[in-house]
Amino acid sequence: MRERIVENASKSISGQLKRLDIPDISRRDIWDNLDVELKGKLIEAGELNLEKEWPLILITDYMEFGRNGNRVNFEDKNFERRKLLNSFIMAECVENKGRFLDKILEGLYLILEETSWCLPAHNTYVRDGKQHPLPDPTRPIIDLFNAESGAEVAIAEKILRPEFEKICPFISVYVNEQLEKRIFRPYENEHFWWMGDGKQKMLNWTVWCSQNVLLAALSRKVDDLSDDRLTNIIKKAAISTDYFLDEYGDDGCCDEGAQYFEHAGLCMFNCINLITSTSDNVSKDIFNEEVIKNIGSYIVKMYVGNGYYINYADCSPLAGSRGAREFLFGLATKQPVLASFAAKSYRESDWNSKLLNDEINLYYHVIQALNHKQMMEYPETNEMPEDTFFDSTGIMIARDNQFTFAAKAGDNGDSHNHNDVGSVILYKKGMPILIDLGVGTYTSKTFSDDRYDIWTMQSQYHNLPTFFDKKDISAIERAMDKDNSLKYMQHDGEEYGATKVECEFTSEKAELSMDIAPAYAYERLKSYTRKATLYKNSHIEIKDQLKGEVSCVISLMTYEKPSISKNDGNFADISIGDKASMHVEGISKLKIQECPIEDSRLGIMWKHSCYRILLELEDKDFLMRID
Repeated sequence: MRERIVENASKSISGQLKRLDIPDISRRDIWDNLDVELKGKLIEAGELNLEKEWPLILITDYMEFGRNGNRVNFEDKNFERRKLLNSFIMAECVENKGRFLDKILEGLYLILEETSWCLPAHNTYVRDGKQHPLPDPTRPIIDLFNAESGAEVAIAEKILRPEFEKICPFISVYVNEQLEKRIFRPYENEHFWWMGDGKQKMLNWTVWCSQNVLLAALSRKVDDLSDDRLTNIIKKAAISTDYFLDEYGDDGCCDEGAQYFEHAGLCMFNCINLITSTSDNVSKDIFNEEVIKNIGSYIVKMYVGNGYYINYADCSPLAGSRGAREFLFGLATKQPVLASFAAKSYRESDWNSKLLNDEINLYYHVIQALNHKQMMEYPETNEMPEDTFFDSTGIMIARDNQFTFAAKAGDNGDSHNHNDVGSVILYKKGMPILIDLGVGTYTSKTFSDDRYDIWTMQSQYHNLPTFFDKKDISAIERAMDKDNSLKYMQHDGEEYGATKVECEFTSEKAELSMDIAPAYAYERLKSYTRKATLYKNSHIEIKDQLKGEVSCVISLMTYEKPSISKNDGNFADISIGDKASMHVEGISKLKIQECPIEDSRLGIMWKHSCYRILLELEDKDFLMRID
């Protein structure tokens, strides 16, 4: 367990505490002086939403998840309310004519009057327990989106407090009453699993919830939340943040993937930043801690180009553009490469991304607008990350002038895990060659005991081998049937991982080698060694060696359609669209299978079908080269 660095920092908090330092609408010296184009875009976004109807949420919408596992229908309505409210608040703050106030009050009161702010998929008091079909309004559950909604209404009230006081003082009374009931009282008096206890493994929930509780608390006036109560909330959040940090190696790798960095690493940064901002007695030296700096720089190391990121677990390869939170993280930790990376990504993003139109957290909208000018003007750096091996997760990432190449050792106990020990990901000139599909639309099955029945989670749909009994003479045909039971794939759990892991970086190559047989726990399979190598400014090479009385079919997932240019028994040449060429040796059969992308979430990442190259091994040795 790492030293309690955040808890120790919180012990220095004393005296009258500083509250959240964001400008309310009366601070015209700030809002009026924002960039002219930005202000115009914010007003335009609010205007476009003026004629939209507020989503009607019925109790049967809440019950749908328990009935059929669909969580999207309820969440779409729930999130849309908050997105609309954010657009009206930001438009009113920059225009300041009262034109959006009625819509703001409508949205605010709709949220305040919701029976529960906890999502149906999270409506349980026990971690991974069965969800209740309806919420208990007398015992609120603080989940991700209860905390998000608490921060939403709290920040809205703080920013618009001067206007609300003119309309009616009871607006703020109502907000404070609901925050007390749904956020502060349960947070102070109950122990939710995500708070941490030193025994359970933590994940992004820990800092995501803690950050939003802190935002709600720090936005309250001292008459509404005393310094003593606020101090206790801060110290409780600090302890949780340390439990979250215990899950990280010093290398800062997020085992949930780059897409979850915004909910993990960035929320951790916000927790620490908020905690250390409450008192002049708290040292900022915490931002010099190696693990804190590495958690920030992780997102730069995972970037490929053209909007793509190396993606493992449930992460999407299109992990979004960067913005003010990453930028401020870079400044706080004195990492100009991170700050520059964030600013450049922000500059290159479209206005939908700059305005965070799909983001429900109002605090993010505010700091994005306040840091717009600095990000637009921040100098660009051409410094690229060095080849990296994240020992804590077993992930290698290497680059040269045309390839970005990743290989994963580690185990199958990661948060949001896919069974993918040994899998590789390859981009050439910023375009996908060998891919990880990511995850489809979340349903009740996604985080249930049946998770690995979902095809995208299975090792057979990663760039990995699948095994069959040696007597099975139709292994490749069986491999094409995703539901066939006569196959041996990887198991989930941290006990199923790679052994004999070695990573080597030289000026000529980057190489990761491992034995992935333990991930399969198949008694006929004695070992399966894989050596994944990037030969700098030349080519990629995968060398596999099998020991055991089994049949083996290797799957290779591609985005571009493969075509066979030569198939001569033991070896074959394959083109990956017009992007790359592949040469394979040691095979007896070859098939190409189309994988239609029918899920809406996968369709955001992959605009057309993906493909699966199936290679049945002839003997114990396999070689693949990609140019």
